[in-house]
Amino acid sequence: MYYVYIIESLRDGSFYIGYTSNLEQRLHYHNTGKSRYTSRKSPWEIVWFERAATRSDAIRREKFLKRQRNRKFYRRLIDDFEKLKS
Repeated sequence: MYYVYIIESLRDGSFYIGYTSNLEQRLHYHNTGKSRYTSRKSPWEIVWFERAATRSDAIRREKFLKRQRNRKFYRRLIDDFEKLKS
C-alpha cells in the first residue's frame, strides 16, 4: 500500500506533494531536515492523503497533482478531505 500526500509548511503555507509507503516516517523525514527541499520550510503537517494500490499508481497520481500547479485546486482537495474526516 502506498500513499500520495500533500504536506503544508507551518512556516509559510507552501505545499509539498509526494508519495510514500509510510506516512508517519515520511513526515518525520521532512520535519527533521533530511529532505533538501523541505528542510528550510519546516515544520510540516499532513493536510491531505489518499491510498494507492501500487507504487506506479502512486507515482502517476503524484505527477498529476504536481502538474496542476494550482493552489486553489490543492485547497479544494484539502477542504474536501477535511469534510470527510469530520
